[in-house]
Amino acid sequence: MQTNDKKVLITGGGSGIGLILAKTFLNAGSKVIICGRNLEKLEIVKQELSKIEIAQCDVTSDEQIKALLEQCKEDFNGIDILINNAGIFNIFDYKNGKLSIEQQVKEIDINISGALKMVHYFLPLLLEPKEAAIVNVSSGLAFVPLTAAPVYCATKAAIHSWTRSIRWQLKGTRIKVFELMPPLVDTSMVQELKGFPKMQLDELATKFMMGFKHDKFEITPGPAGQLKMLSKWAPGFIFKQLNKNI
Repeated sequence: MQTNDKKVLITGGGSGIGLILAKTFLNAGSKVIICGRNLEKLEIVKQELSKIEIAQCDVTSDEQIKALLEQCKEDFNGIDILINNAGIFNIFDYKNGKLSIEQQVKEIDINISGALKMVHYFLPLLLEPKEAAIVNVSSGLAFVPLTAAPVYCATKAAIHSWTRSIRWQLKGTRIKVFELMPPLVDTSMVQELKGFPKMQLDELATKFMMGFKHDKFEITPGPAGQLKMLSKWAPGFIFKQLNKNI
């Protein structure tokens, strides 16, 4: 997949994985638009990276996604690459009996419904360029759940399954469908998790871009690849190893 002169839209692009991918695509010659719910956070990024374009959008809102779609048509004459990165990570303890159902459903809405809605509304636009791509960011935890974050892991398993299906359906079209399955990455989103090794953002971005440019449709950097392999060959063992300190 080529990156030079591509127009890339990244959801959840104001921090963490979304932001490092934005910087990486900028350095690779792409035009980058990042969106997110927090306009102030996006404006701070814009101050640092003047070439980047920003747009406020909540991926759970159909109306805001439609407005973003029109903005991409009018201001950028479409996009070539959609990166569904927006997501949240919550730790839940079901034993305490005081969980918020709203918080659990919100995680599902952002992590699954947000990506589904973005693809639904942007798919016709992505069919127009000679070469286009969808990148869904899931997780190595799609293969082996971390029991402290049960909703997050379930949403990433769903994204993995959905991505495989739409990749199959879109074979023969101009759209390539990628999945980035990071291990735990050193971001604020997972700062509550202590005692787990975390990949650095720069390393993740380098490994992603290498796979993306060579059309590796399932990109599993570092420990994520090990989780995928061991989930097939030793599922009970790797599940216990991952969760022994939870």
